[in-house]
Amino acid sequence: MNFILEPWPWYVSGPLIAICMFLLLLAGKTFGMSSNLRTMCSILGAGKKVVFFNFDWKAQKWNLTVVLGTIIGGFIAAHLLSNNLNVAISEQTITDLNQLGFNSAGQAYLPTELFDLSQLTNFKSLLILALGGLLVGFGTRYAGGCTSGHAITGLSNLQLPSLIAVIGFFVGGLVMIHLLFPFIF
Repeated sequence: MNFILEPWPWYVSGPLIAICMFLLLLAGKTFGMSSNLRTMCSILGAGKKVVFFNFDWKAQKWNLTVVLGTIIGGFIAAHLLSNNLNVAISEQTITDLNQLGFNSAGQAYLPTELFDLSQLTNFKSLLILALGGLLVGFGTRYAGGCTSGHAITGLSNLQLPSLIAVIGFFVGGLVMIHLLFPFIF
């Protein structure tokens, strides 16, 4: 049971991801989470108003089971298979985050200073989350997919646009954490 409770090493999880990608390629499917947003909008009738959502969503319903499995698996992992919810990050990172006002650093996966329900009454937190969500949504659409779609599916298919997108994700993350993050907080 300890094997399941501990983080899996790269030499176990990496090949499992590769096997999943190989099976999807054999089935003629592509993996990506953000495409499910388009599917959900189409199911809810957005295709009647916007041409982008007017497509055969039934061909993509298999991918909705991936989302459902991710939600269920995440719940099981967090509530039934986790014996230690502390995040293993360096002491220097914890010190840096504490200086920025994140006192929950190293104690929670999501900083309670941003994601606690009490933050719904904090205008700055709401603005950051709304703006971040808008930028992620726009970026996902503009890049033609999300990080998982490009980094897992696109790179495994040797697609140059996915390589460019993944490089952009890393550069954007570095800019955010080293330049913008300290400025915002």
